[in-house]
Amino acid sequence: MDAQTTEYTAATYGGVDVLVGPDRGAYPYANSLLIRGAAETLVVDPSLSLVKDAPSADLVLVSHTHEDHIAGLGSYDAVPAHVHDADLAALRSREAMVAGLGLPPDAAQELDATFRDDFHVRGRPDALGFEDGAVFDLGGRTVTVVHLPGHTAGHSGFLIEPDGFLFVADIDLTSFGPYYGDPGSSLTDYEASIRRCREIDASWYGTSHQKGVIEGAADFRRRLDAFAGVMAKREAALLAFLAEPRSIEEIVDHRLVYRPHVEGPHVRPVEHRTAVQHLDRLLGEGRIAEAEEGRFRAA
Repeated sequence: MDAQTTEYTAATYGGVDVLVGPDRGAYPYANSLLIRGAAETLVVDPSLSLVKDAPSADLVLVSHTHEDHIAGLGSYDAVPAHVHDADLAALRSREAMVAGLGLPPDAAQELDATFRDDFHVRGRPDALGFEDGAVFDLGGRTVTVVHLPGHTAGHSGFLIEPDGFLFVADIDLTSFGPYYGDPGSSLTDYEASIRRCREIDASWYGTSHQKGVIEGAADFRRRLDAFAGVMAKREAALLAFLAEPRSIEEIVDHRLVYRPHVEGPHVRPVEHRTAVQHLDRLLGEGRIAEAEEGRFRAA
């Protein structure tokens, strides 16, 4: 992967330019935004595609502190960078960012090198925090923070007016479905964020990866419902698997998130955290029971 030669293509929606990364912004790339007002220009989520020939900007907003959303942040060392308070420590320090992923020491060390070498993550000790509802006035155009936790604790979207453009970041509508497998992730928060997105009327809805921009609330809500449906499918698969008593390790091996061919040190921790969240909810609802210590079955 040669970040120095990557480029983006710009697609314009009102006063918002979506800077589409290679392969429609598929990981390790992502889609960035360039928003111009009469007084200031703002970039959202500077990705790998912005490592070279990044457009100038007066400030940067980060939807959440994952490597693919900040790989181009080094192009904006001279301007303020902002992220939600809950993700601020990770943006300020690469070490904190890696530690927050909850990986074994050897895997964490390898990932730290990947973030440094492939994604150019150095940390921004001067980064600033924002809260839900914060408004950035660019002059004739505003960007309002819409806190959408679940993917990370600070994951946020941005509503750009008067254009009616809602950027939903990694609520990305892909067939993979919602990701809530980090230590700071939350299944219940993710579901609430999906409900919040559904209630916001906009002309365009921008995603970080592959699906690009969806025009119109009706199409967006249809896709959002399908995206949310992946969580229900995971839960149904778990309930079916618990027709017989199973341990958490057996559930992790069975996999709710990744396909069998996917390998890597992140797989088991993500599968474990995802399974535990679903198990906790099903236990609370009385839909499963603890058959014996450390084993669960459908009620």
